[in-house]
Amino acid sequence: MQENRIKEEIIDGKISFSKAVRKEYEKKYGLAGHHSGVQICSWNRKYLRNKGACYKQIFYGIDCHRCVQMSPALAWCQENCIFCWRPMEWMRKIEMKEEETDEPEEIIDETVKQRKRLICGIKGAEDVNHGLFKEAYEKFPSHWAISLSGEPTIYPKIGELIKKLKEHPEVKSVFLVTNGQEPERLEELKKNNCLPTQLYISADASDEETFKKVNRPVYSDGWERLNKTLGISADFPCRRVIRYTMIKGINDSEEMISGYAGLFEKAKADFIEIKAYMFIGFSRKRLSIENMPLHKEVKEFSEKLGRHLLNYEMINEHKPSRIVLFKRKDSKYPNLIRKSGH
Repeated sequence: MQENRIKEEIIDGKISFSKAVRKEYEKKYGLAGHHSGVQICSWNRKYLRNKGACYKQIFYGIDCHRCVQMSPALAWCQENCIFCWRPMEWMRKIEMKEEETDEPEEIIDETVKQRKRLICGIKGAEDVNHGLFKEAYEKFPSHWAISLSGEPTIYPKIGELIKKLKEHPEVKSVFLVTNGQEPERLEELKKNNCLPTQLYISADASDEETFKKVNRPVYSDGWERLNKTLGISADFPCRRVIRYTMIKGINDSEEMISGYAGLFEKAKADFIEIKAYMFIGFSRKRLSIENMPLHKEVKEFSEKLGRHLLNYEMINEHKPSRIVLFKRKDSKYPNLIRKSGH
């Protein structure tokens, strides 16, 4: 990998992608400002063509056609997960200085603009639902998934970004997905009351050895950082989800199940998602199709895990996405989200 591909640049006083990375990313994303990006996912396209809805709509009630999947740190991450379908080999930088980053308002405006550009071509499809497309194109996105690529909590103004989005009258929900490597950032969000509607924490290993093999953290204390984040989750004042990506033959042995149960119970999350690794994108350079579990294998693993999760019950599944959902029995939150903050 050429060094200029993984270096960021300072443009007009702002941290930005290197020219080589920008050229590659423009083929895959709508770039929003100096370091953010947006993408239209396959479920956006399917739903607009009456071909099914994303599991997040089925599980949580988000508006699939008005969803925007974005990241304010598209090429910055503290992990290089083997199952990531993004080009994480380019993600070697783990710090953004506040004075060198775009303002939340700029990111939001550019994200909406780029999303419209990306989605406009679907209008010409023969089977497009014109009513849904009109809403998707003309209305402000009602669901914001802050994930996509990179690690969003590296962006130092993530709290302001979340707050600005939740203040918008048309925003119903904001999901923040984190790998748990910046627990202090979550403490800041809690302290400043800049809370997402739903916080996702990725936990894909039951022990430190597997964590280093699967997630390949930059920090030497990455396992401790994840565990600290899971501890913070226990009383984090919003909806919380643990996301476990099951990689067949790597992080799914029966010997690991009790370890996963201990981690998940520690976090006291409202929901737990058991999701199959999907053999797509850049992950195909690191894994094989044999590592992608069938839905029935995800279901079987989940049933075994469920015997150890005494405070949870299995409540739903989505076969096309190969995912099973658990909910904590004493969770105060309804399954479906009615409006931002609920």
